[in-house]
Amino acid sequence: MTETTGTQTRTRKVAVLGTGIIGAPVARNLRKNFAVSVWNRTHAKAEALAASGGIEVADTPAAAVAGADVIVTVLKDGPAVLEAVEAAAPALAKGAVWVQLSTVGVEAIGELAGFAERHGLVFYDAPVQGTRQPAENGQLVIIASGPTDRREDARQVFDAIGSRTVWIGEESGAASRLKLALNSLVFALTHGTAESLAIARGLGIDPALVVDVVTGGPLDSKYFQLKAAAILAGDYSTSFSVSNSVKDARLVVDAAEEAGVKVDGTAAGLRRFQRALDEGHGDKDMAASYLAG
Repeated sequence: MTETTGTQTRTRKVAVLGTGIIGAPVARNLRKNFAVSVWNRTHAKAEALAASGGIEVADTPAAAVAGADVIVTVLKDGPAVLEAVEAAAPALAKGAVWVQLSTVGVEAIGELAGFAERHGLVFYDAPVQGTRQPAENGQLVIIASGPTDRREDARQVFDAIGSRTVWIGEESGAASRLKLALNSLVFALTHGTAESLAIARGLGIDPALVVDVVTGGPLDSKYFQLKAAAILAGDYSTSFSVSNSVKDARLVVDAAEEAGVKVDGTAAGLRRFQRALDEGHGDKDMAASYLAG
């Protein structure tokens, strides 16, 4: 995107802090419309983006955000996001838009919104629904909340990385709370698929027959087919890791407990993910719930 001031035209700059499974494709998709700079704690992951052309790789968060109109954070958790923006603070431009895509939970989103207010940033709480492939294809679903007056700036970012944006109001943190509710469904679908196939195997039935029966019926879904296919192939290439699933499931359980909501299924799912993590499957895709002994 470009903007004209007087007789000068310049390409607007977006800084992406975090270039992991979601952050890297987000940066590549933003590059189609913006000047993009990136920073990542593991520098080699960020360096890989330089090869795709036109993306500046910074050594520090402050160097990445210098001159940026929009800052996008895509990091593992709330503490990691806060640490990155605190390091970037000396170079943050007052009035810059901050689009926070990470799943950080209720408590952390309040801390991040407070940081934005203290530093004069326009804050959008915007966790995403989708993993590696939707991110690569620019098909993420963005769940967004934040002020109305700068939504056009945020929308331009969302249109570059997603297929749809669901606005749920101006209240900071509302989007993060909705994301926790949605994650509980993702975990239920993941564990349900994994356990169904594991039960079939344990009872001496070919697990592929579960998929055969479900296909085309009311229980079928694209998500079921993708996770079942991965399990049957023994392919746990990571779209969203077991380690991150433990983190996000714990955020759901903690938030629900604070709200007085009993979440027996999510709590049991957290224990199953934790077991898979303890057994050495942390870097595998969440479908490795199937491997939890």
